[in-house]
Amino acid sequence: MDGEPEEEAEGGRWVRDLLLLAGICLLTLLLVNAFVARPFAVPSGSMENTLMPGDRLVANKLAYAFGGHVRRGDVVVFDGTGSFLPESAAPKGVGGTLRALGQDLGLAPAGDTVYVKRVIGVGGDRITSPGPDGPLTVNGVPLDESSYLRLGDAPSRVAFDIVVPAGKLWVMGDHRNASRDSRDHLGEPGGGFVPEDKVIGRADWVVLPVGHWTSLDRPAPFAALGGTGGHGDKG
Repeated sequence: MDGEPEEEAEGGRWVRDLLLLAGICLLTLLLVNAFVARPFAVPSGSMENTLMPGDRLVANKLAYAFGGHVRRGDVVVFDGTGSFLPESAAPKGVGGTLRALGQDLGLAPAGDTVYVKRVIGVGGDRITSPGPDGPLTVNGVPLDESSYLRLGDAPSRVAFDIVVPAGKLWVMGDHRNASRDSRDHLGEPGGGFVPEDKVIGRADWVVLPVGHWTSLDRPAPFAALGGTGGHGDKG
């Protein structure tokens, strides 16, 4: 009988320690999601075959910290409000603020305003397309997209000739025939250019399903664009 209070106290300390450990793990996970790396689910086939619908990827939120820049060829996760969607599409009020906080912490789904695309041009770049009969050119250099462009897709069915403004990005999906990207917003305010400060992170790894595990390395042909202009050689 005399040992029961001591045993109860020991059991209470064990429960408190377990709860403390769980709290520390949860806090660590929230901090990682908010500031280091954040998981996302690929919502569509616009990036096939690099990313498949339902793939879970990890966006590196530190990739462009400390003065780094988005580079041509990077696959990025970004908030499309103000570029692909009107600002009015962003949730308003307290509910919108709480939802945005939950998304930053990884507690809520990314939502319909978040996109995954490949960066083709950065601020200062001139990008041209003759339409379906030729490759894209970046600052006059033809871009070899054979390593990631979905088989059977033309680089672009739409002809265009644009210059990317400073601080903006021109992004396109790897499955060009099924991607609504910068080309679809050419005639709208903002011209389809995505502000760099809307980039949530660089998509660095596919982690699920297990059979799709891979790192999303920057394709080698983008190195051929080095020294042609823009800030793409700096980041």
